[in-house]
Amino acid sequence: MSVRPIVLLGDPRLRLKGEPVDSFGKYLHELLDDLTDSMHHAPGVGLAAPQIGETKRACVVQVAGQLHELVNPRIVRTDGDNRDLEGCLSIPGYVAYVTRREKVWVVAQNRFGKKIKVAGSGLLSRGMQHEIDHLDGKLYVDYLDSLDELISTEHDEDEDEEGRPAAARTAVG
Repeated sequence: MSVRPIVLLGDPRLRLKGEPVDSFGKYLHELLDDLTDSMHHAPGVGLAAPQIGETKRACVVQVAGQLHELVNPRIVRTDGDNRDLEGCLSIPGYVAYVTRREKVWVVAQNRFGKKIKVAGSGLLSRGMQHEIDHLDGKLYVDYLDSLDELISTEHDEDEDEEGRPAAARTAVG
């Protein structure tokens, strides 16, 4: 397990589509562990393999203390709309209002290849959609009409107890 550097906006690896995972051994387990460690270190609520330079369809999302390791995930059902602030560890210092589905149902595999289903609403839904977008080479800024919609978090006067801008607390991967 190790903290790996997060790929930033402008790096072409962020636009590559993740390749399906077909081997569920040591390499995948280490990748998922590295994703989790890197996400915690950043800190964020999700991180996808392309964000650490790996073109695999694997990501992690952690909301309310529950870690979800998603391998080869796909959204199979959605419901409702939700517009909220969203950020990305690959685009530090900025957030924007993005409309996503309020609730999603995801089918994926776990680290051992077993099929799993995860239903989520609110931040979990947003996080899963955000990370699955990364696996398809898509970023949240692609939903914006203009980059002028980005809101800087650098001068946010509402900070949490650790000095992070309040808007950054809901940053996804």
